[in-house]
Amino acid sequence: MGREEKRDLILTLLLFAVLMLGVSLAERYLNTYLIRILNTACIYVVAAVAYNLINGITGQFSLGPNGFMAIGGYTVAILMLPLVQKEQVYFLQPLIWPFNSFSFPSHLFLLALFLGGVAAALAALLIGIPTLRLRGDYLAIATFGFGEIINVLANNFIPLTNGALGIKGIPEYTNLWWTVNWAFWSVFMIKGLVNSSFGRALKAIRENEVAAEAMGVNLFRHKLLSFVLSGFFAGVAGGLFVTLISTVSPSLFTFTMTFNLLIIIVLGGLGSITGSVVTAFIFAFLQEILREVEAPITIGAWTFPGIPGMRMVVFSVLLVVMMIFYRRGLFGDKEISWQLIIDRIKGRNESEK
Repeated sequence: MGREEKRDLILTLLLFAVLMLGVSLAERYLNTYLIRILNTACIYVVAAVAYNLINGITGQFSLGPNGFMAIGGYTVAILMLPLVQKEQVYFLQPLIWPFNSFSFPSHLFLLALFLGGVAAALAALLIGIPTLRLRGDYLAIATFGFGEIINVLANNFIPLTNGALGIKGIPEYTNLWWTVNWAFWSVFMIKGLVNSSFGRALKAIRENEVAAEAMGVNLFRHKLLSFVLSGFFAGVAGGLFVTLISTVSPSLFTFTMTFNLLIIIVLGGLGSITGSVVTAFIFAFLQEILREVEAPITIGAWTFPGIPGMRMVVFSVLLVVMMIFYRRGLFGDKEISWQLIIDRIKGRNESEK
């Protein structure tokens, strides 16, 4: 490990310590509403950096992250739901064996999240083997179809998903400590992967598949592994989400979720992991602000109706504007690095002298 790499690792660990201190202070002084927004933002970070890995870094236009999040969410929900609650929830048809005979205690929440990620990764492997041989619009259509199939199964496979009624009463194990940790380490691992020789091969595939193959890059293997890793983190994000809001249903993971993630990675810049982090927080807070616009507003004796669907209108317009004027997003494919921060500080100090 070189001198700069050691410095970056030390600074990253110091940042993690500061974040953990910030989590402790936030849970003590912030209200539950702000904490809920921060939790949502961190979950978006996990899902967005995973989505950017396949779409931005590898250059494969996938439209199926909502399917992987649904698989992870339902897996975690079924594993963590108490047995008594399972009997109450599955009143139409009993939950299938063996899930009706056990329930994970709270200290196995990390294992449940991991299994949710593994289930999503296995689904990514199965769908990736045939679809990743496709390119461009054909791949987008195939992965979009996968997400829709998962949604149909969630609505109709009642002995496992409880159909349109969904699963309610899921223990709310997700808190700021869990979401910040998963967001931090997801970014750390994916950013490390992108900076490795494997990541450079993924970028070569994105730029020119023919040239990458000529250099000895196994296109299918690299695409598939990128797709599986993206599916894993999307599954974990789904698990965190359902244990944050205490419920899961087919309507939770529709194409709207994919659209949200697409906005985040396009705004941040396709190929920029840290860009996705920044825009995930912007998106989460903007989403809550626009939620107020959709609700009725009362001023004195006057009540003005809200504007339903305003969030989707604003985000759609924002996406169109970005595609026309800022096609590379806010960050392009650049990253916020420790070296960049140090250079900026040095430049500012020199200008002040």
